[in-house]
Amino acid sequence: MSTVADKPTVLIVGAGLGGLMLGALLEKADISYVIFERSSYVKPLGSAIMVGPNLMGLFEQMNIDEEFKAIGKPTFDCVIGKDDMEVVCKVDFRHTVEYTGYCNYIVGRPALYELLLRQIPPHKVLFNKRVLKVAETEEGIKISTTDKSTYEGDILVGADGAYSAVRQRMYETLKAAGTLPKSDQEDLPFKSTCLVGQTKPLDFATDFPEFLDESGPFYCTLSKTSPYTWTVFPTVNGNLCWMVMHHLDKESSKAAEEHRFRESENSQWGSHAAQAMCDETRHFILPFGTKKATMGDLYDLTPQDRISKVMLEEKVFQTWYSGRTVLLGDACHKLNPSGAHGAVTAMHDALALANLIYALPNRTSVAIEKAFSQYQAERIGPVTASYNASKALSMVIGRGPIGAIALFLRKYTPLFIWDTVIVNKKKAIVDRPTAGFLRKVRTKGTVPPTVSPSSEKARKVFEQRTRAVSV
Repeated sequence: MSTVADKPTVLIVGAGLGGLMLGALLEKADISYVIFERSSYVKPLGSAIMVGPNLMGLFEQMNIDEEFKAIGKPTFDCVIGKDDMEVVCKVDFRHTVEYTGYCNYIVGRPALYELLLRQIPPHKVLFNKRVLKVAETEEGIKISTTDKSTYEGDILVGADGAYSAVRQRMYETLKAAGTLPKSDQEDLPFKSTCLVGQTKPLDFATDFPEFLDESGPFYCTLSKTSPYTWTVFPTVNGNLCWMVMHHLDKESSKAAEEHRFRESENSQWGSHAAQAMCDETRHFILPFGTKKATMGDLYDLTPQDRISKVMLEEKVFQTWYSGRTVLLGDACHKLNPSGAHGAVTAMHDALALANLIYALPNRTSVAIEKAFSQYQAERIGPVTASYNASKALSMVIGRGPIGAIALFLRKYTPLFIWDTVIVNKKKAIVDRPTAGFLRKVRTKGTVPPTVSPSSEKARKVFEQRTRAVSV
């Protein structure tokens, strides 16, 4: 059994949702850590995230579930339609309450970010810390930053996004040794770009009465004549979060574009080419409201510094760790946001890592690399499933023959056949992991969650330590 002296020191690079979740969990596990963020601050950009049963049990364990509910708007429906106001179908999320005991919530990405940031003591998040060098020995790992500072620890976690500096350093070493798979050496591909933003608080009663209902729907609109899809989400604070996706004719990559995210102040949510895309899409109509509103109306109600254009890369890397270095979230798997899985998978990565770090028997490189192997083995299945589901959904909402066929089937297939044969809704909500080192929460709903190996491992160590203290 490990002791307090065996607890590692964890260096986390990247203060996004995944990095903050890992920090918050290590804080509760009383494990030493520091978070390094390359930017001077993280801008409150992005659209909305749908969070539900996959995270609510964990939020209960962390005692932040009530705070989360205060910033989240319950949602039970998504209305999918065309820009001629034709309603294609309504997607019903009410089954999640029966199956899991939790509903789905729409929350603005900035609000969720602030909630997680509050779980971490300010002195443990260091800004303006861009990593330049990584050096590993048998005893530990050292990083150097652009301000000529150095930091030492036992574990290095790359939670620094799709163009991860940590992954780049790790892959350079593996490539030089001839052990990096060919697919991991290829550029991140993308077939769509996205404009995102969040309006200032609005008066729903005057212009958007559909959103007055506490469990009102969100809307996804597909253009019949252009390769665009736009989605609008209401939040509990009266904001409208929105995203406009441009489905490209052919696959591209960062290397083929002029956008250089890694040189920007915030690599994931830069404002590159945002204004041009706003101008191109202002006329897109909204299928709700008391007047004939357009996306341009929402742009005008959105502070300009909260509008940004991003690439929607899609890739699952084969190599997630090497020695004392490990990746999580977008650094090792980048998902299309159509499936609403990206943020959830990153936070699930953080949870699995926290469980396994807590259960480490010692701080040796052998024990750490074994834990990383278990981490990837546990997470690769759910991540790949989410990747495939997100990719499939992006094809459905994109303009093309596959999307047209899928929408036709969704519109004309009887609901009970769609739910029981075509879409296995129960399968989509069994991945509800929890922390093995925190208090257990009661399992709710009619569908039990799958067993998380990392949680079971951490639970066993937690109980051993609890018994040892009580003796």
